Amino acid sequence: MTNWFGGMGEVISAILSNDAWEMSNALSNNMGIWPLGLVVLLVLGTAILILYRVVPPIERYLEPTVMVTTYLLMGGIIFAGVIQRFFLDGQPSWSSTIPAWLFLIMAWFGCGYNVKLRTHLAFSEFRSNMGRNMQMFCLTLDAVLWIVFSWIVFVTGIRVTANSASNFSIVPGTNDTMQWWFLIVLPLSFALLTARALENWLTDYRNYKSGSTLISQAVIGGE
Repeated sequence: MTNWFGGMGEVISAILSNDAWEMSNALSNNMGIWPLGLVVLLVLGTAILILYRVVPPIERYLEPTVMVTTYLLMGGIIFAGVIQRFFLDGQPSWSSTIPAWLFLIMAWFGCGYNVKLRTHLAFSEFRSNMGRNMQMFCLTLDAVLWIVFSWIVFVTGIRVTANSASNFSIVPGTNDTMQWWFLIVLPLSFALLTARALENWLTDYRNYKSGSTLISQAVIGGE
């Protein structure tokens, strides 16, 4: 426990120093990052959930907007690269690397969006035959599993981002585009996923207390 608190203090001190090398060193092999990461993740998830309630358009359109935008950018870069390769003097070297990062961002935000739609861990047909208390237990277990999964990715993503920044890793094919600019989206997107998990659980709890239907059929791409 002492090591945890000491490690948490080390991480906070490194973050306040605003030095990527110090942050990378503090985050490596430091058990304190796990409890600190969980607290930060839950605080961020709660703050995002409050933002969703205050500004409903963000709740409705954030993930779809990011996914569609990155998809169009990815497709546009690849299409332009093909045209340049076969009909002009050659494609830019970054046209085959930037789309891969855009795809990752699209996938990361897509995870949170599908949690919102409950198209992951649904098992609707199986759970519909359960008793009401067991249904609520399964829905609570879903929320816990998503938060634990997000916790692991959140902490790991922060470590990878700090390591990339400390090593000044650039995107292949570019001169000054840093990889951490893209990697920082990973922990952020799973904070958004945590907010979706909390949002779903609160909805389930209200339905449980009011006697409303708990399990409904999930529809991929639906609202």
